[in-house]
Parts: sequence; C-alpha cells; structure tokens
Amino acid sequence: FFFSIIALSHLTRRFSASLPRRRTMSSTSGWKLPVSNPVPSDIQISKDLTPHLLPISEVANRAGLDDAEVLNWGPWKAKIKLSSTRPPPKPANYIVVTGINPTPLGEGKSTTTVGLAQSLSSTLGKRCIACIRQPSQGPTFGIKGGAAGGGYSQVLPMTEFNLHLTGDIHAVVAANNLLASALEVRMMHELSQTDGALWKRLVGDEAEGWSRGMRPRVRKLGLEDRRPEDLNAEERRSVVRLDIDPATITWKRVLDTCDRHLRTVKVGLGGAETTKDGLGGRKQHDRETGFDIAVASEVMTVLAVSKDLKDMRGRLERMVVGYSRSGDPVSCGDLGCAGALAVLMKDAILPTLMQTAERTPVLVHAGPFANISLGNSSVAADFEAMKLVGEDGYVVTEAGFGADIGMEKFFNIKCRASGLTPSCAVIVATVRALKMHGGGPPVKAGQPLAKEYKEENLELVEEGCSNLVRHVENALKFGVKVVVAVNKFATDTEAEVAAVIKRSLEAGASAAVMSDHWAKGGDGAEALAAGGGEGLQAP
Repeated sequence: FFFSIIALSHLTRRFSASLPRRRTMSSTSGWKLPVSNPVPSDIQISKDLTPHLLPISEVANRAGLDDAEVLNWGPWKAKIKLSSTRPPPKPANYIVVTGINPTPLGEGKSTTTVGLAQSLSSTLGKRCIACIRQPSQGPTFGIKGGAAGGGYSQVLPMTEFNLHLTGDIHAVVAANNLLASALEVRMMHELSQTDGALWKRLVGDEAEGWSRGMRPRVRKLGLEDRRPEDLNAEERRSVVRLDIDPATITWKRVLDTCDRHLRTVKVGLGGAETTKDGLGGRKQHDRETGFDIAVASEVMTVLAVSKDLKDMRGRLERMVVGYSRSGDPVSCGDLGCAGALAVLMKDAILPTLMQTAERTPVLVHAGPFANISLGNSSVAADFEAMKLVGEDGYVVTEAGFGADIGMEKFFNIKCRASGLTPSCAVIVATVRALKMHGGGPPVKAGQPLAKEYKEENLELVEEGCSNLVRHVENALKFGVKVVVAVNKFATDTEAEVAAVIKRSLEAGASAAVMSDHWAKGGDGAEALAAGGGEGLQAP
C-alpha cells in the first residue's frame, strides 16, 4: 500500500507538470535597469539592453498567457490570440495617455506611456500592461523617426518595433488596395457588359443560391429571401449594377511610404482598360485618384475598433467607397469583397506582444496619426490587457496627436466601440513645447533651437500654459480625473516646472508632476505613478 501511494504521487506530479501553466504577472525578478549618464542614443540603448531582454515566451507567461495563446515571431515578439475563455474586462485602472498640441519638439506621449507602465510594473510592483500603436514607415524614414518611446522608456528591440513588426500595416495595404482594384474593375465591367453577362459573372449557377459574397448586396436590396431564379429583369439589374458615380469615390490606394509624387495619379491608362463609347468605338477608362499613407486607410480604423474577427468582417463590409448616380452609398459589401478583406486581415486582428526596456509587457496594435486616422491603440489590445491584469491591475493605453484630436477620438469613438471607461487621462506636456505655444520662435526639425528654448523664460511658459489649461478643461468634461505629466528635459528649470504644475492644478487636474522617465526609466516616473496615484486609480 505504501509503495502504491508513492507511485501514485509520482504519477500525479508528472501529470501536473505536463499541464499548461498560467503564471501570474511578476516583477523583473531582481533585475535592475542599468542607466547611464549622459543618456546614450535610443538605438544604442536598444543595442545594449536587447541581450538582457526576456524571451518573448517568458514575457507572455508572466503576463498570464498560456503557451497555446501565443504565436511566436522570433525571440522578441509574438502574436497573441484573442481569448474567449478569460472573463470580460472588469472596471480597473484604465489610463489613457495623451498630450498638448504637438510641436516639432515632441511631447513624448509614447515615452511617457512606456515610462509610466514601467514604473507601475517594475518600480511599484503592480500588474500593468502598456498598449501602444504601431509606427508608420513614413515618419520612421523621415526626420521624426520611430515611435518606440525613447531613452530608457522604450519598447525593445526598437528596430523590430519600428520596421514591419508582424506585418499588420502590410495587411492593411493589401486589403485596402484589393478593394480599390475591385472598385475600378467593377466600374469598367458595368460599362462594357450586358446585364446578363454581369449576372453570369457575379451570381453564376442560380441553383446554388446566393454566394456569401453576394449576400450583403441582396440583403441591402431586401431580396435575401428570394431565390436568384425568381427575380425579374429589373431586380436582377439592381443586383448586378452598382452604377457608381466616379466623382463621388472616396476610396484611394495606400502605401506605407511618404511618396509625394503618388498623392495624385491617373489610373486606367493601359491599352486593355477601355470601354465602349456608344458610337461603335472604344474610349479609355481612366480617372484621377491618388495614394494615401497606409495608416490613413479606413481598414486601419476598422482594425482599431474591432473586438474580434467576426466584428472586423462586419465593419469591413459596411465601409463606404462612393455613391451611385442616384445617391445611394456603395459599400465594400456591395462589391462582394468583405470576406476577401477579412482573410487578408485575419492575422492583423491579433495584437503583437513585446516588452519595454524594463521587461514590462506591451501590446502593440493599430496605427498612429489621429489627425488623419483614429490614432489610438486598438480595442482588442485594451480588452486583452484588461483581462490579463485583472481588477486591481493597470492598463496604460495611448491616444495619438494632441488631446483635442486623439483623446477626443478615444472618448467619442473608441470608448463607444469598446464600452470601456478610463479612470484617468494623463496629459503630457513639456516646458519647451509650452514655450513654443506661448509665442516662442519658430522651430524647424533638424535646425538648432533658439536660446529661448534652452534658457529660463517664465513669460513664454506662462503664455503657453493656456494651451495646456484648455486640454485639462476639455478632458474634465468627459467625467474623468486628469493628471498632468511634465516630461522633463535637461534644459528645464525648477521655476518653469513649478509654473506648469501650478497652472495645471488651478485648471482642475487631480495631480501634476515632473517625470524623468526618459533618463531614468521607471524610477524616473515614480512620482507620476505614486505621487499621482490617486489620480490614476479607478474611483
């Protein structure tokens, strides 16, 4: 009997060891971020710290993900599956980071997002995940550069983060341009073919019923309960002819490169792109259009607000590309392309997991530029992060551009799509950016700064604070607490920082603190994470 118990104990241990284990999010296990003074370049920091990063599978395990939920993309990044097994998000400490009106000097929203998350996680030992946007290749190869954060508050490796990542933007380009192609060829075929020929191409064998690609169109026309063979000639014509007015087309092609010579182009100039002219001849089927930057595509906005693949397919189907000559909107579903676009985007709906310089988990998803797009990290990423950190944890999410664009889109669009409500809005400001808003000399990227930005000038700071004050007032109108983070630069003086803090508190901010996370990592944001703690926590 005794030996049977021992044998059973061994079997139980072996069986338990074979089961997948979900670890809880933990600190960096005694590892301390090594910082240098002066602070090296961002790329040098990335090179120095990358060998000290955790394998991405370990980051995932510490965040609470099972191995089956993680799709590795090399040692430093992974796609994570959208979980239906974890409970839905509960009210937690959900923080949105935004900023004052952007200037060429930069305010450091991404850097502050990362620094705050590092401080909450590594310095204070809280469960925390940061959610940030994937950068566009346009500014990455321009003067602005990447969007991984900076200094000792950045996502690593920065080269992996800034270049391609896991291909989400490329998927957006493919989906967007597939729809553009279908739109062009549909207009050409409607001009050159009879109703019968179009019916044969689009509907095919009537005995098989409506194909899935045709269902959105027949549903829109109220014919979904009718069989194809039962439709009369007029109804058949309405199914196959969209009669798109070229002057109303809003859908452009995209690419993830700043190529200004493609902003306006003429398409359809090939010898085969001709239609009947009504006089027995042929005419060129051409028109003027253009290219946008990839992340401005509505496909990217759909990705940002979708909760899962099914939700994304429905939103892709409803995208409007133009109008018929009778004024009816023409959608992706009318063109029968929703399924094809969803297939191209099936991996893009999965957030990408990376880590910060202090090994804090980061979910990277959706694109930048709130001035021409949604410019917020995705609903799906925020949902997964909320599930993983739990009720007492923290999710720090990023809203792009200034608070008057990115934050308002966060509240008015993203929060309505997700149903989530943040506990706090962190507004990032810098002394030198406020000086510019206060009437300081013009700033041009790549050129030396005027002395006003490198020396104390309280008058400019006071004048510029009017910009910050209005953003604080606007954020308070959404019913959330506001914390102002003064992102420190070496040229800031104590008097200038004190002036910004004073004006912020007078405007109604719950807290206003100076943060030095760029130079010191999470320890430099401890005042923001702890000193502004009551402001960051859910009510």
